Amino acid sequence: MESARIIASLARMLRDVGLAEELAQDALVTALERWPETGVPDNPAAWLMAAAKNRALDRLRRAQMLVRKHEELGRELEIEQELAPTEFDVKLAGDVVENIDDDLLRLVFISCHPVLSPDARVALTLRLLGGLTTDEIARAFLVPEPTVAQRIVRAKRTLSEARVPFEVPQAAELASRTASVLGVIYLIFNEGYSATAGDDWMRPTLCDEALRLGRILAELVPQNAEVHGLVALMEIQASRSRARLGPSGEPVLLLEQNRTRWDQLLIRRGFAALQRAEELGGAFGPYALQAAIAACHARALTAGDTDWQRIAALYDALSQLAPSPVVELNRAVALAMAFGPAVGLELADELMAEPSLKSYHLLPSVRADLLAKLGRNDEARLEFERAASLTRNLRERELLLGRAQACIANS
Repeated sequence: MESARIIASLARMLRDVGLAEELAQDALVTALERWPETGVPDNPAAWLMAAAKNRALDRLRRAQMLVRKHEELGRELEIEQELAPTEFDVKLAGDVVENIDDDLLRLVFISCHPVLSPDARVALTLRLLGGLTTDEIARAFLVPEPTVAQRIVRAKRTLSEARVPFEVPQAAELASRTASVLGVIYLIFNEGYSATAGDDWMRPTLCDEALRLGRILAELVPQNAEVHGLVALMEIQASRSRARLGPSGEPVLLLEQNRTRWDQLLIRRGFAALQRAEELGGAFGPYALQAAIAACHARALTAGDTDWQRIAALYDALSQLAPSPVVELNRAVALAMAFGPAVGLELADELMAEPSLKSYHLLPSVRADLLAKLGRNDEARLEFERAASLTRNLRERELLLGRAQACIANS
């Protein structure tokens, strides 16, 4: 819990994320060695921070970084002042950490800096802020551990070589940089919510980690409506987790889920975050619009109670604000539910010419579902089979092949 906070504080002192992480780990190891003998301190967070800062000061002195220039001597005095006994007021309200200082916000932005590749941002964010090991990140994304290790090492080197300042972006670039942070968090959540490959349809650890990061960010930048929108979206989506899996881990689709298994606490938290986004004024951004769509599902006691016309209208707004082929595919589903499968199929058919969806398994899956609803079972079977051939997730492949078999039975 304290790892990210310690790394953030040391990174501000040292201007080196890699070294900050190394010294933070040293302090944590020392605690593991000493506390069984001496007992856990009254304020473990303060003990860990002081131990880490002492190591940072020792490293700086050994390297004689503080005696080369007059201003470096002044920096030593500044650091020594920081080593004075400090009480860290860290409170837990649910899973939300309050009173987190600016160092953590700086670490969030440097981990998601645009100078890094998207893969590197995700790996570094999970490593520094989430505290996940290289092995855990590799297993979560089904890539070799050496690949993740290389991404993290390269990311730290890139930040160092680019001399990326350890600071919150200036107002002129704050919006774009925040969008990058939100994109990383949402990518982590989506991979946990619907795994792209492997034997499991969901990876709850990644969902939980993304939610934790989103809640922290909402505390750090409380006036950003889209941050609250993303938190709302993740809270409401995560509320369905227990209902999305059957007894053997098989996928259960939204309209077939037992809604009594939806987590009402997460739904209420999602509604509160969405209300907060609305109270901040202005038009909803992409995340808040998606959260409003999720809220429509959450308010429906049964699948039949869903307000599909409102959902279709929200997708219309989303397609105008953040147009993409995937948004259009989701809009096709909403139109089909609101106005009939033929309407949705017409839009889905238009997307067949979209190059970016050529290998996207959900396009033939959606078309198959709509074809089946229209009684065109032979065509639906072929599309379900094509979708099954494109997905890399075993559970999803089994679901799609099962639906293909059902089309044969209904022919």
